[in-house]
Amino acid sequence: MKSLLRRQAMPPAESSGSGQEWITEDAPEAAGGWSLSTGASANAAAVIRWAAWGLLVLGPLLGGAALCSVPTAAGPVRPQPAASAPSAGSQGAAGFAQLFVAAYISAGDGDQAKLAAYYPGATDVRLEGASGRRSGEQLTVVRLRQTDRDVWSVTVAARIVNASGTATVAAASSAAEGSSGPSAQPSAAEAVRYFQVPVATAPAGGGAMGYVALGMPAEVSAQPRVQVPGLVYGPLRPALPSDPLTQAATAFLGAYLTGAGELDRYLAPGTELTAISPAPYTGLAVDELAVEGEQGGDAVASVPGDGTRVRLLVVLRATGRDGMRVPLTYALTLRARAGRWEIAALDGAPAEAPVSRPATPAATSPSRPAAANPSPTSSS
Repeated sequence: MKSLLRRQAMPPAESSGSGQEWITEDAPEAAGGWSLSTGASANAAAVIRWAAWGLLVLGPLLGGAALCSVPTAAGPVRPQPAASAPSAGSQGAAGFAQLFVAAYISAGDGDQAKLAAYYPGATDVRLEGASGRRSGEQLTVVRLRQTDRDVWSVTVAARIVNASGTATVAAASSAAEGSSGPSAQPSAAEAVRYFQVPVATAPAGGGAMGYVALGMPAEVSAQPRVQVPGLVYGPLRPALPSDPLTQAATAFLGAYLTGAGELDRYLAPGTELTAISPAPYTGLAVDELAVEGEQGGDAVASVPGDGTRVRLLVVLRATGRDGMRVPLTYALTLRARAGRWEIAALDGAPAEAPVSRPATPAATSPSRPAAANPSPTSSS
């Protein structure tokens, strides 16, 4: 390819009789003395022409690719609520309700202003009796649920004790039972009552939350008891001293609770546990065991092959430093190795048995009515 640009010497100008100055065809004038040859001009024009055609062809292709790469909109984007707001509001509402219930239980005539700090409408509430004649002990939140965007329903359990230290009983309870004589006063441990408090939350400025009760506490019934789920263990049976499972559980728990012996010697490889320090007990006795998958109650005297795992429920009595024995229950996972059981895990809770779901009946075709005329049979 010829050079696009070449340096040429400027020829002298020739004057005609008219005084005009002419430029020869072989030496076209260019700024700075540079000129473009005929072949170079043709090549440049061809390059520009092909580039233009390329842009025309690639333009629609690039536009279609860009259109396909745009994600399809699934609808208007909805703002997500802050995850920390409900948590912060619920914790504050729970503590606020506990304080309100404590003040409510001990309130008497003239304590309206104290309750108004929690519920402004308490200034018009009629209170009877002496202030402080009752008190609440061991108040705790047993239920917390959100009933509206900024409203929480908090249920607080409390032991109510009168000024003399005995539990109080509503007189209406004995009348409802139809007892004519004086009813026996239950102990303070039995006088657990439940109060439901509606608490509204709102920002109070500076990142803090404000709380106010929407009414006086409402006494409600105790929380319903749930049925204990089925567990993977068999029935509890006596822990026989000759049972390898009893021996492994006793040795491990003895080191874990009383500091008797090294704990690591009873652990499976890869298991890391630390004994309680200082040791809270001086001795223990394993009373019963429940073994996973066991149906009968007969202890297995042999240890299975290496790697076999079994879950175990251990019921024991541990002797404290004051000489008092307390019952304890441990859920353990054991693994067999070299002819003995080792502790593979101290489980956080007993293992629940898998729920068996009824089998779905197979889909059957709808029954067809019998034919009106039975198939003919050959007659003899």
